[in-house]
Amino acid sequence: MDELVPARPEDSHSSAARLRGGLRAGLQLLIDVALPPLCPSCREPLGDGIGLCAPCWSRLSLIEPPYCARLGIPFVYDPGPGLLSMEAIANPPAYDRARAAVRYDDIARTLVQAFKYSDRLDLAPMIGRWMARAGRDLLADADALIPVPLHWRRLWARRFNQSSALAGVISAVCGVPVMHGGLKRVRATPQQVGRSKVERADNVQGAFRVPHEHKAAVAGRRLVLIDDVLTSGATVDTCTRALLRAGAAHVDVLVFARVVAPARAPI
Repeated sequence: MDELVPARPEDSHSSAARLRGGLRAGLQLLIDVALPPLCPSCREPLGDGIGLCAPCWSRLSLIEPPYCARLGIPFVYDPGPGLLSMEAIANPPAYDRARAAVRYDDIARTLVQAFKYSDRLDLAPMIGRWMARAGRDLLADADALIPVPLHWRRLWARRFNQSSALAGVISAVCGVPVMHGGLKRVRATPQQVGRSKVERADNVQGAFRVPHEHKAAVAGRRLVLIDDVLTSGATVDTCTRALLRAGAAHVDVLVFARVVAPARAPI
């Protein structure tokens, strides 16, 4: 005569886990059918892929070595390690080194504008991972990441700080902590878009400072400023000077995209 054996607790848990997994898979399938993933640049369906579609990826201009050891702008040929560009020698920035993942071209501009102005926070993981890869030499010995802050009025209007979102992703990748509040924007300034290099520098003059309660945390530290785009460098230069006045030992800059002038040979 067969005996009825009660189900073991672990069997019930296993069955429930399989059921939940099946439900999640079914729900994801319905979502993918109803809302197929799209390329964030051209809005074409990605199929099973993530990130950018193949045509947009081919048009994205990654910044790879060889580049200026100080500014991170690419060279037309490899002059050997440690060489500086004419721009770095003629007009050295306040920060020590800058690195960017990509050139600020059409594809990068579309991604940045979608991220900042269209609430595409889902782009932060992809952009942040690219930045972590581009800035691995800066992050290797960094003590903290400092997001470039927004003034409270702009933060209220935008609802999030894109630099903080990127810093969080980079921190998760490399393990360097984010020092939120280490830098404060104390003066609201008009947007930098459309201004000359001199006008940009004047626009952000005195706009940032290290709060008194964070000066001890900044002093003596090796810091990496995080921002989305580097155009003239006026904003990150002003931020760097504020951190150095507070006693920071070393300040680098890591951005997603940077404006790159026509390539020149190093000297």
